[in-house]
Amino acid sequence: MDIDYLRKKTNDINTASYEKQIYDLKQLLEISKSLSTELNINTIIDSILYICMCQMRTLSAGLFIQKDFDDSAFTLASNYNGMEIDESIDYSIPVTHPLINLLERTNMTYSYEDLVGILKESSTGLEVFETLNPSLIVPLIAKRHLNGILVLGERIDLGEGNIYSSYEKEQILNIASLAAIAINNAQLMDMATTDMMTKLKTKHYFFTILTDKIEISAKQEIPLSVLMFDIDFFKKFNDTYGHDCGDYVLTTVADTIKNGIRSQDLASRYGGEEFTVMLYDTDKDAAFKIAERIRKKIAGLKLKYNGNKVSLTISIGLSTFDSKNPITAKQLVIEADTALYESKQTGRNKTTCFSGK
Repeated sequence: MDIDYLRKKTNDINTASYEKQIYDLKQLLEISKSLSTELNINTIIDSILYICMCQMRTLSAGLFIQKDFDDSAFTLASNYNGMEIDESIDYSIPVTHPLINLLERTNMTYSYEDLVGILKESSTGLEVFETLNPSLIVPLIAKRHLNGILVLGERIDLGEGNIYSSYEKEQILNIASLAAIAINNAQLMDMATTDMMTKLKTKHYFFTILTDKIEISAKQEIPLSVLMFDIDFFKKFNDTYGHDCGDYVLTTVADTIKNGIRSQDLASRYGGEEFTVMLYDTDKDAAFKIAERIRKKIAGLKLKYNGNKVSLTISIGLSTFDSKNPITAKQLVIEADTALYESKQTGRNKTTCFSGK
């Protein structure tokens, strides 16, 4: 074979390799920009799954994360794309599982078979991965701490099956590192804006988001409503049963409120035993129905504390933003508070709409 031909062939291969590396570096830069400008954890997870599926040419992907820093397990929950989930399976890995230490210590990619072979007797519990038909399992490491476990599904068949080259494994680890940093930043932001007892957002964060949504509502002429809740006779819980009972009542009400609204809405602990909810793209009639549903749910709870039956009701005030007569976020909350005061003065355990009178 002609030596010049071999040289040319080698040069062509090297040039193509360099060009691909440059292209991949540019891709990593774009991925970094994309992830670093977002602080919403759900949006970040969706982006990570989409990016990894595209870059690694897989048909599915899932991400196990800790919802909170102190969670006892990494959970898949709804963080997946293209995967067939068995509702009867608990897709979670305890933080005490030997897998967690292995991934943190090595920061390497593994196949499911690799992990079973390495962990051997300690591999019990990894069956949740097998049901997802993984082609590769990737740790997300930030500051030497595991922030998530990425599971890549079956690859699009280009003649290589589920085989990953060393270069591809290095590339996915680079993406995973950027993803881990983004998740860590989002979780720190979430901690800073969340009331630790009730797990609802703080008053300051509520006003920040409400202000932004009011601007959008004004421009697009979209309705927006605010609910303000107050626990009736809250002081009696602390005085009769102690502050632990008061905390129990607060968390119960907070959970009920949070479970009674949509993902596009926002609930906050306004202060003490008061809560606020922003209902985006919701007019007064729809907001009233939501408020009444939550109120009736709380009134119907059969609570017990240390063997004692606990009766619980809430009063609610409702105000609605009108794009034809715009007001500030503070004014809208004041209107809801005024309506709440009327509920308290006229019998409690009811919802009152702000009338402006």
